[in-house]
Amino acid sequence: MSDSQDKTTSRRSLLKQSALAIAGAGLYGAAPFYGPWKHNHAWAQAAQKKPLVIGLTMDASGQYAASGGEERLGAMMAIKEFNDKGGVLGRRIEAIHMDTETTPATGSRVAERMITRNEAAFLIGAVHSGVANAISQVAQKYGAIFFNTNSSSPTEAGKDCHRTKFVWDGNGANFSQAIVRNAMKTSGRNWVLLTNDYVWGHNTAKSTRAVIEANGGRVVEELLVPQNTRDFSAYLLKLQQIKPHAVATAVGGDDIKALRQQVVQLKMHQQAAWINNQQDWPDVYGLGPEAIFGVFGTTWYWRLNLPGVKEFVAAYQKQFPGMAIRVPGNVYHNGYMATRELLRCVEEAGTTNNIAIIKKLEGRKMSAADRLQHHEAWIDPATHHVQQTIYMAAYNDQPAEKDDIYKILSNVDPKEVVDKDAAGACKLETYEATPSYEA
Repeated sequence: MSDSQDKTTSRRSLLKQSALAIAGAGLYGAAPFYGPWKHNHAWAQAAQKKPLVIGLTMDASGQYAASGGEERLGAMMAIKEFNDKGGVLGRRIEAIHMDTETTPATGSRVAERMITRNEAAFLIGAVHSGVANAISQVAQKYGAIFFNTNSSSPTEAGKDCHRTKFVWDGNGANFSQAIVRNAMKTSGRNWVLLTNDYVWGHNTAKSTRAVIEANGGRVVEELLVPQNTRDFSAYLLKLQQIKPHAVATAVGGDDIKALRQQVVQLKMHQQAAWINNQQDWPDVYGLGPEAIFGVFGTTWYWRLNLPGVKEFVAAYQKQFPGMAIRVPGNVYHNGYMATRELLRCVEEAGTTNNIAIIKKLEGRKMSAADRLQHHEAWIDPATHHVQQTIYMAAYNDQPAEKDDIYKILSNVDPKEVVDKDAAGACKLETYEATPSYEA
């Protein structure tokens, strides 16, 4: 028996055992499901006529529901573009979505179901880093390629990396180097960290602390904020007592909306410099000018003066008319770019074989013009993290139109903010240890 036959047999056995275990637990009914892999089905010869299924693992509820909705729209626009041209490798693309609820346990269940029952060949989507990590563990077990579109804990491309996972957002370490280092020049020496109490917050705050201390600053206090906090009065009272020169927040989703509104109510945005490590577009859209205080990082803005940006915005508005968020932001951009690049790699590989596609992705270079950014991007082959332009932004007090609410202060070449710690922490599984399949 050849090596490839050995791997196929092993793959089939793994899937069968898992499906039987699921059926035995009464989760998905009595019949076993063997996943999307054509060698597990009697209709193998007709497999190429079947749709290519992509599982969208995005929040529709919980802290990151707004961002989950936006990244799903981005993925759907890329899928529509390919379907309008006849699909990929002659197969129509079918997307299925299940709410991951901003909860790691739900993310794990959704990933398991999509792969073993819904026959998803690939998984795309995540905002919460704990959810992304949970999905990626399931994906690696089956060898399913998973694109983490928007969660940005440094651990996602560090100690929690996987051969099948690719991380598309800038991470907390990238933003800390780009934003905090510049803020240190003008903000003062004494800092307080205000941190969402989960993996993204912890690791982003760790990176921020390192940059502050490396540049002669001092973290006088770190305040941990539970997820889904809506009343920040106790934290803001503490800040009034400490009187720091700067507050560095790693707070996201609906939490940051509530925090911004309460800071403005107490006029505390005028008492210290505020630096938000990364600000997602759905988290500030519609808040009003006063609430968009401080300096923050992002990976894209809809009014960047670059070729193709206006056309991209127009395509969003044409495909999704009447949206509450009238223009696309960084979360949508990541969802679109990740999905488009995956489907391009499937086409270039000429196969849905996961290992062949992974090898197409590793080290892949993407031009600045193609990604609508200022600098070339690439996928680090050692960590599977997309290295891309980081922008420093603030509120735009001279908007050209209603939704022109950001002022881009600077753009940073990704070479200048590479997360060097991630490469040391990441230990990708070997190709041989990664289950191989063809959808």
